[in-house]
Amino acid sequence: MKAFIFDMDGVIIDSEPIHSRTKMETFRHYGVSFSEAELIHYMGRTSRSLFEEVLRLNQREDLVVDEVIAYKHKLYLDILRHDMAIQPIAGIAELMQRLRAAQIPLALASSSGRAVIEAVLQKFGFADYFQSVLSGADLPKSKPDPAVYLLSAQRLGVEPKDCAVLEDAAAGVAAAKAAGMYCIAYRNPNSGNQDLSRADEVIAKIEEIRVY
Repeated sequence: MKAFIFDMDGVIIDSEPIHSRTKMETFRHYGVSFSEAELIHYMGRTSRSLFEEVLRLNQREDLVVDEVIAYKHKLYLDILRHDMAIQPIAGIAELMQRLRAAQIPLALASSSGRAVIEAVLQKFGFADYFQSVLSGADLPKSKPDPAVYLLSAQRLGVEPKDCAVLEDAAAGVAAAKAAGMYCIAYRNPNSGNQDLSRADEVIAKIEEIRVY
């Protein structure tokens, strides 16, 4: 392993509970009827997909989807920046420290938007660990397309076959393998029922990752 590339959501930060919280707060704000138990059926889908479908089912033609999404996005950023109870996933800071001590260059390759990535890195003080930070939202195609991982390797000056990737979702695993990289899948209990079978190894705790 000559380089290590991190996904962010579900790997560095346990984001799904925050997404669930902000989606439900958004529905309440706009007076839209929706049961929290139904969120599981939208796991892995975009906020746009969720809101478009629910607003249609509730016949809320008075609401503009883009405005609803923007409200949810602002809530999410506010929570990220100000809720001190939100901490990195256990073991992730120590993993970054071990990798840096081993002089292994690091990159971040996330499907989240740039503002969310920057908020997470600033909140936890992780920005200085990464030689490259990429948002899939800035590219023509996001995961499962391998572009975000291939560009990360290029930025680090390392061949894809010499990169290890840490992922928690099926789309991310598919992207890493399509890029020709070694993929470690973290089974995050809050990330839904993800098919991680294509990963080279599956772990239950970040501490299981070997640095070599």
